[in-house]
Amino acid sequence: MKGLVARQSIFIRAHPGIVWKALTDPELIRQYLFGTEAISDWRVDSPIRYRGVWQGKTYEAKGMVLRAVPGKLLESTYWSSMSGLPDRPENYKKVRYELTPEKGGTRLTLTQDNNATEEERMHSEGNWKIVLEGLKKVVEGQPEATR
Repeated sequence: MKGLVARQSIFIRAHPGIVWKALTDPELIRQYLFGTEAISDWRVDSPIRYRGVWQGKTYEAKGMVLRAVPGKLLESTYWSSMSGLPDRPENYKKVRYELTPEKGGTRLTLTQDNNATEEERMHSEGNWKIVLEGLKKVVEGQPEATR
C-alpha cells in the first residue's frame, strides 16, 4: 500500500459468508453505501462502477477487482469523481476488506491507501467508520446472520 493508509475495523455478529454477501450484493450495498448503485461481477480483473448522489451532487466512481477470495478478502482499486482529481492511475486508491472469523461472528478490517495528507486519511477513516457501521446494521438485520 502506498501513501497514508486509512484503517477501520468492526465486529459483525454473522458468518464471514454473510458479510461477504453484503460486500458484493448490489441491493445490500445500496442499503449501507448511501444509496449507491454498484455494478460488478466481483471477479479478479473485472471493473466496478458506482453511481449515486452525495450531498445533492451526482457522482461516479470506478475501479477494478484486484483480489477476491469469497468469505475472506476483497481488494480493489477506487477512483471517484468527487475527489476532484483527474482519472489517472496515480489518483486511484486501493481498498482492501479482510474478513476474519472470530467467536460469534466476523472481524471486518478495511484499509484504504494513497491518502495524500493526514487530514485526508482521517477524513477517509471517518467515512469508512460510517459505512462499516451501516454494513454491520444491514448484515445483523438479515435473518440468516445469526445462524
